[in-house]
Amino acid sequence: MSLMSKENLSDWPSSQTSAEEEEDEEDDGEPKVCQVCGDRATGYHFNAMTCEGCKGFFRRAMKHPTKFCCPWQGACVITKNNRRQCQACRLHKCQSIGMLKELIMSKEAVEKRRSQIRRNRMVEEPPVLSPQQEAVIQELFNAHEKTFDITFSHFQFRPIDRDLNPMSVWNQTATGQSAKQTRRMDNLSSSYSTSTSTSFSSSSCSLEDEEDRSDGGKNMVFTTLPDVADLTTDMEQEKEKKEDRSDGGKNTVFTTLPHIADLTTYMIQNIINFAKGLPSFRALAIDDQISLLKGAMFEMMQIRFNMMFNVKTGIWECGPLTYCMDDAVRAGFQRHLLDPLMRFHYSLRNLQLQEVEYVLMQAISLFSPDRPGVINHGVIDSLQEKLAIALKVHIDSKRARPEKHLLYPKILACLTEMRTMNEEYTKQVLQIQDIQPGNSFDPLILEVVSKDP
Repeated sequence: MSLMSKENLSDWPSSQTSAEEEEDEEDDGEPKVCQVCGDRATGYHFNAMTCEGCKGFFRRAMKHPTKFCCPWQGACVITKNNRRQCQACRLHKCQSIGMLKELIMSKEAVEKRRSQIRRNRMVEEPPVLSPQQEAVIQELFNAHEKTFDITFSHFQFRPIDRDLNPMSVWNQTATGQSAKQTRRMDNLSSSYSTSTSTSFSSSSCSLEDEEDRSDGGKNMVFTTLPDVADLTTDMEQEKEKKEDRSDGGKNTVFTTLPHIADLTTYMIQNIINFAKGLPSFRALAIDDQISLLKGAMFEMMQIRFNMMFNVKTGIWECGPLTYCMDDAVRAGFQRHLLDPLMRFHYSLRNLQLQEVEYVLMQAISLFSPDRPGVINHGVIDSLQEKLAIALKVHIDSKRARPEKHLLYPKILACLTEMRTMNEEYTKQVLQIQDIQPGNSFDPLILEVVSKDP
């Protein structure tokens, strides 16, 4: 019979039974005996001290009622050895010692209890990084430390030229911008293509007062600084200035572009060295290495720049050098890239990430299997999955409960947000190169944004 063949199989673990079953016997050093068959008891089950076998037998008999008949005289003595021989007398013995059908939990109740047990275990036993995950993180961090020059002491660059009047400042005018302001912006933009207005000091990196950015930069857009009436004067002054120049700079449109190009090249070289410092990256085919680097370069640069972003001032503090969004405007980049990019930097910096979390973000971005030109999708996907799990476990194990709430999905959202800006960045770099060709962009930058494999 089916019940006999499953005699000793306990279809539910003891931790999933009723509350009565939780009342295990006190540990007084005495062995506990099953009141049904005399076998070793494991605790109180359904209101009686029984073994696992008799507990399971009683549950099955109650859930699937069957009329048992004793083949003998109905007075069998149930023991460990013969308990399978007469189910009728065994069931009678179960009931006679006080086992209750009402204490058997339903399937739904068991599933609910099982979930509660899992939750309790997660609380009691917080996740811990495995030795393998610790080794991967340490490997990434070592490569990062060797290739991230926060002092910019090795940065060789052409001097930054901030002679151009600022095209914009960042403040909260996302809604309600007047028609007059719009006309001013249009006028200034049109003049920008033919002039490189009056001199502008390094203080151009100053933003609006901190109280004007209380939303963390979420609603920041471009608004012009100079009045329209000043444009004519500015252009006349610039015309005189051009006549005095003898270095051939009169045809320069984007004044900060040479310096920004040098900065970009420097960051690209460091990121390449970071990737080459990872054994898992070096093990990939060279074509996949190139595809991954080209696809992730913009995102990895922004992650590194974010580590130097001062959220209170809106300034990037790169060692002794400081930059603001106006520098990007003077280099030729446009607001439909810079608006979301600025919001991204505020969002990511406000997460207050630890350095190791920034490093894991870079690695997750680098090992993205869906980059154009990637061949070994499976291998790269596996690497990225391991890195993502390592990041989540690190957050769960190293951060306190309030600060880690939703941190992992917020980091992934920032990674996704950068992906949406990647193509626009490539498009604008190529447009700038068309407008101002020559030696502004290093060949390395053009290679990174090239569509060619």
